[in-house]
Amino acid sequence: MKLLRVLKETFIASLPLAVITIIVCCFVAPMKNMFDYIKLFIGYSGVVVGQSVFLIGLDVSILPIGKSVGESLVKFKKVIFILFFGFLFGFLAESAEPALMVFARQVHLAMDYINERILIIVMASGIGMFVGFGLYRILKDISIKVVFAVLYIIVFILAIFTPPEFIGVAFDGSGATTGDISVPFMLALGIGVAATMSRRKSDDDIFGIIGLASVGPILTVFIYGIIFKVTHGGTIPAPNADYAPGDAESFLHTAFFNLRGVTLALVPIVIVFLLFHIFLIKLKKKEFLTILLGIIPVFAGLLIFLTCVDFGFAFAGQHIGNSFFADNRPEWFKWMLLLVGFILGGAITLSEPAVTVLGSQIEEITRGHIKQMTIRLTLAVGLGVASVLSVIKIITQINILWFLIPLYIIALIMMKFSSKMFVGLAFDSGGVTAGGLSSAFLTPFALGIAQAVRNSVEAAGGIPQSILTNGFGIIAFMSVMPLIAVQTLGAVYEMKSNRLRKQMETKELEELDEIMHFFNDESQERNNV
Repeated sequence: MKLLRVLKETFIASLPLAVITIIVCCFVAPMKNMFDYIKLFIGYSGVVVGQSVFLIGLDVSILPIGKSVGESLVKFKKVIFILFFGFLFGFLAESAEPALMVFARQVHLAMDYINERILIIVMASGIGMFVGFGLYRILKDISIKVVFAVLYIIVFILAIFTPPEFIGVAFDGSGATTGDISVPFMLALGIGVAATMSRRKSDDDIFGIIGLASVGPILTVFIYGIIFKVTHGGTIPAPNADYAPGDAESFLHTAFFNLRGVTLALVPIVIVFLLFHIFLIKLKKKEFLTILLGIIPVFAGLLIFLTCVDFGFAFAGQHIGNSFFADNRPEWFKWMLLLVGFILGGAITLSEPAVTVLGSQIEEITRGHIKQMTIRLTLAVGLGVASVLSVIKIITQINILWFLIPLYIIALIMMKFSSKMFVGLAFDSGGVTAGGLSSAFLTPFALGIAQAVRNSVEAAGGIPQSILTNGFGIIAFMSVMPLIAVQTLGAVYEMKSNRLRKQMETKELEELDEIMHFFNDESQERNNV
């Protein structure tokens, strides 16, 4: 029954994406043959089924592992051990992240000299280091506003020395790293540590760990890009001639390829959990077996999801992005991608399960003053705008930093006027909004546009940007817009709270004044008597 319920919820959440895909692929830009539509159907169905099975296993396996490990860290008296295990479990959880696997695959398809496994290790290392730092911040009660301000100053200074081909990849990878496995796992670690070891033990401690972790992959990919360029004689090789996800591989070949990756991702988590169970956690037998059996649907769901994305889902995004530049289209037709991008960004935001969880979380902590649907629609509009900005960047070939730096400056300035809780929530939401569906559909969509722009500029005799430079960045926009949107909602909430507080204070003062008048009148009557 639980599988059917989750399957229904996932299907309903993904309907907006399905509708816009059908409209574009069937009426605006029809595909070449019937087999492409079959692949798209298999891909979409597999994504829904795989994600549903995966989420069921997640609730009974990965989440309990994260929480029990976080609580057990109190047994280590020295901070160095907490930092080490924060890094270890952040790294392991990220290595099994489906959104990151999908993203790394898209990078490899665009640039085959970038090994996807190495890219995953680089990004997972960044996540691990900053998960450890996030736990350290909770322990030492370091101001989260100061931490974010310092980190993003470092990010944009380092961006000056990073090859342009790796800037979009770094910011996109940062969004892709925080998905269905890593987000709940990191939150569970944070909750466990905050509940047992934080000085203040307040709800504010929980928020911000995902936002901090998201900075890690940006820095590690920047460093990887700098090293890559130096080791290749100061130049970056040219991109692949054609970016064509899903064209050359059969379903079985794709499944076999992903089988190895999923196995390598999950086995280390199981091994480390077994060691923690033997020496530290020591769960009851029934609970221990439930967690182990829960790994099976995680494995199966992850394999189905990744296989169907590679085989029959990613190429649909690439087809939509590419088709608006066809030779038989008028010049203005490509600007229709702004509308398509806005709808796709909003639809995928509403489809992401993590966004629903975030909305529920904010409604709970604001005691219903900010409704779940309010935050979901706000993020949907914000991320629709983010997709539009990304499309403009790709078509005009403007450097992504001209967009990202002003947006991050606005977000950092807004921290001064936001509470610590909403600052943490805002930066956390920047990670959760870009999940598996975003990596699976919007990245190929953006790369398809970049490929079409490159071909169009070359045909006109111009010098186009590489796909790696121009195509990546859409998830980066989707990661920064929630920082502004959630802090804006936080400001609204604070104004409502202050107004309500003043009304209550005024009412209390009026009641106190009435009581004083009453006693004064009584006293006056006694004096007269």
